[in-house]
Formats: sequence, C-alpha cells, structure tokens
Amino acid sequence: MDYIVLSIPVFFLLIGIELLIGKLRKTRLYRLNDALSNISCGIAQQITIALSKTVLVVAYVYLYDHYRLFEIHETWWTWVLLFVGVDFFYYWFHRMSHEVNLLWGAHIVHHQSEEYNLSVALRQSSFQGFFSMIFYLPLALIGFNPIAFATINAFQTLYQFWIHTKTIDRLPAPIEFMFNTPSHHRVHHGRNPRYIDKNHGGTLIIFDRIFGTFQKEEEEVVYGVTKPLRSWNPVWANFDYYADLWRDLRQPMRMVDRLRLLFAEPGWMPATLGGVRTPPEVTAETAEVFDTTIPPSLNYYILAQYLGVLAVTTLFLFNGAALPQAMQWVVSAWIVLSIINIGLLSEGRAWVRFLEVARLLAVMPLLIGIGSCKTYLILAVIVATGSTLFLWRVR
Repeated sequence: MDYIVLSIPVFFLLIGIELLIGKLRKTRLYRLNDALSNISCGIAQQITIALSKTVLVVAYVYLYDHYRLFEIHETWWTWVLLFVGVDFFYYWFHRMSHEVNLLWGAHIVHHQSEEYNLSVALRQSSFQGFFSMIFYLPLALIGFNPIAFATINAFQTLYQFWIHTKTIDRLPAPIEFMFNTPSHHRVHHGRNPRYIDKNHGGTLIIFDRIFGTFQKEEEEVVYGVTKPLRSWNPVWANFDYYADLWRDLRQPMRMVDRLRLLFAEPGWMPATLGGVRTPPEVTAETAEVFDTTIPPSLNYYILAQYLGVLAVTTLFLFNGAALPQAMQWVVSAWIVLSIINIGLLSEGRAWVRFLEVARLLAVMPLLIGIGSCKTYLILAVIVATGSTLFLWRVR
C-alpha cells in the first residue's frame, strides 16, 4: 500500500487551509509560480518512483530474505525500536546529503524554494530515493520486516509534511526538545550562514542534539540555497547543481582533487582554484527573491491547465500499474512535458507556446491509447482546441 499516494488529497486539503490562514492573517504565504514549481518537482519524483519502485526496494528485500541476522517478531517494542532505527539512519542520510557533493546534488531540489509553506514539503528530488535506500540497508540485515520498514518510513515522510509551515510558532518545550517541529525545520531550510547544515532530524530532533548539529531558531530565516536556481522548470531543478559540479570538475586540477570534489562538502575547491567557497552573509532585508511577471490571463491559463495535469497525474498514480508498460512510459512522458511547459510559461518564455500546442494535441492520441470512451475523446478535442486558441490570444 502506497501511503504517500493515498495522502495526496490530504496534502492539498492542508495546503488549502494554510492558504485560508494566510488570507485571514493578511500574510503572503504563497506565490503561484513558486508553489506550482514545488508541486511539479513532487510530481516528477512520484513519476520516477512509479516507474522504478521495484528497483528501490529490491536490495532491502534481498538482504532481508538471504542475509538477515535475526528473526524479529513484531511486537509493540520492536515497532518502537524500528521507529527509532529508521529515524537514526534517516538522520545520517539527511546529514550526508548536505555534506557530500554527489548527494547534495539530489537533495538540493528540496531546498531551492525561496518560500516556506506546505507546498515546499512536496518539492522532492527525482533521484534522491536511489541514494537514501542505501542508508537503510542495515535494518534489513538486522532483520526488520520490509513491510514494517516501509510502513514506518512512510509515517516518517508523512510526519515531515506538516512541519513545512510558518503558520505555527514554537510548540511546548518538551515537544520542541524531543521532536522535529516547524521551528526546527525552518532553521534547516535557511541559507543564513548560522543555519546551514543544521537540524537534520526526521521525526525526532534528539540525534541533532546528540551529534552537534542542532540550532535553535533565532534570527529571521532566509529560505533557499546560496546559489539560487532562478527557474521554474522542475526537471532542470534536478540537474542544475550537477551541471555546476561538472563545470568545476572540468577545471584544471589533479585527479585526486577531482575525486575529492565529488565527495567533499558543497563549496569545497582545491587551494589552486581559490579554496573553499564560503556562503555569503544574508538577511531578510538584503535577500533578493527570484520572481517573474506574466500577464494575468496567462496565469489563469496555467492554473487551469495545471488542474488538468494534477487530475491526470492522480489517476495515473492510483491506476497506472494496470496499464501496459509502454503506455505507462507514454503517460509519464506527457505529464513530465506538461510540468516543464508550465514552468517555462511561468518564466514568460514565448517559444514554449509551440511546445505547448504539441502537448495539447497529444492529449487526443493519448486517450485513444489508453482506450477511453468517445465522450472523453470529444471532450479532449474541445479542451485542446479551446486551450490552443486562448494561449495564442494571450499577450
């Protein structure tokens, strides 16, 4: 059972509640372009998982079946032990994702938003799952059942959704001491130098306290990363840091320095190329936030199209496994093209309108391939035609 997919309606319900709270408090918590970019990164991640789910769990199951050291029977205390174990290994995966260049290149996607709201929780890397699973393999060797592990791991992921908010201040001291909270996680998303690489905990915060990476929320948090993405393209978000890393690797340096660069902390460079790049000082008053301005009518178009993409994505995540393998890839490609186009339209790129027309026209053969009834096909023709005419009227 995929608890994350089943929770999608709850995610959007809570986002709607947070939007309402922002309106009532007259606080600007969301920007449309940023929020859609965040959700699009989550869509890309879920599509990747849907196409590679077997690969992600095969190592854990194989080690459990053939090399486990103990036969752990499920009791309340073994579930508690597994909960602590998952959080412990998550802490080290998360910490290493901030301290190792290769891992940071994937994890950085989650930190690129310069806002902080519940949509940021959905902003996830498409590749991070391939790295994170390695850290949990000791639990398989110890003998924790794969189903129990998947359940606790999903719970931890779901727990971290609600802490991505500015609407909740500090909680009672005992909770703040033991658990990860919105206050602690706001610090984790800060690019203020004192906040960088702090508070890596998942559900618990005690491992940060034990291993010296805890930081209390003090000065106002400036969100984002030290080198802003400056794009709403969710696919490019997954490659931007690796492109920078590739450019660094091509500079003149010793082979040993190239190897070290891959596994060093972000910002490390050999002394011959200037040494470590320290993060710049930043405050809420001096920080510049990336934004783009497009015609209001284009915003309406983007929002309408995005609702359609969300509907298709949700149906695919719930029912896609029943489709033939080839059709799964076709639908996935259409969804990914959709979120790329919407990101580029949000940036005001005029040339993407030609690609958008192609995406709209692709809806028709897509429905034929899936085998939908003629009523849906006729509706698709009307929507595609009307959308195309509207898109080309926007100035």
